Amino acid sequence: MKKVTLLSRVDTETCRGCSICQKVCPVLAIAVVDKKARVDASACRGCSNCESRCPYFAVTMVKRADPFVVSADPGAYDRNKIRELCEKAHMNPEQILCYCTGVRAEEVAAAIFGGAKTPEEISLATGIRTGCTIECVQPILRLVKAAGFELTPVKNGWQWYGATITAWEVPKTVAEKYSSRGFYFDDDRELLDRIATTPPQGE
Repeated sequence: MKKVTLLSRVDTETCRGCSICQKVCPVLAIAVVDKKARVDASACRGCSNCESRCPYFAVTMVKRADPFVVSADPGAYDRNKIRELCEKAHMNPEQILCYCTGVRAEEVAAAIFGGAKTPEEISLATGIRTGCTIECVQPILRLVKAAGFELTPVKNGWQWYGATITAWEVPKTVAEKYSSRGFYFDDDRELLDRIATTPPQGE
């Protein structure tokens, strides 16, 4: 869940239509039209990527007159299915995936059950990846993959860096090679799986 209080604003006199803002927006809320960047105010999640990356300082963040909250409600879907999807991605439903916004795995799962199929759609629905916009793309990719969706990079986008290897994907040859050097891959996987399957308090 994220409270959106800011909106990106483009100075069209300064903007040169370089499209960097378009490439770095995690929700595809800004696009170059007729050589000028244009912002979809309803989609902007106030991350300020466009402002910080614009080489011509044509974008500024301004306070919204009417702030709003974006969230996906896990309670709207079958709790067992939410847990099943999260565990398939080796995550606990209550696990925080985005420390900038506080979005949990169950919220991303809810967004997926609500129809979101790409990182951009999930970010739009939950606010995840609209803080630092960097780290939490990895768990998003894991959950999207666990849901069975195949992804291809957004045309002209810079957002998808590819999924990094996880403890469950370390090749056996690598695990064997480094097991005598202080790496405990089997123990790591066992611990992480235990965390992922730990039920919430009260259950």
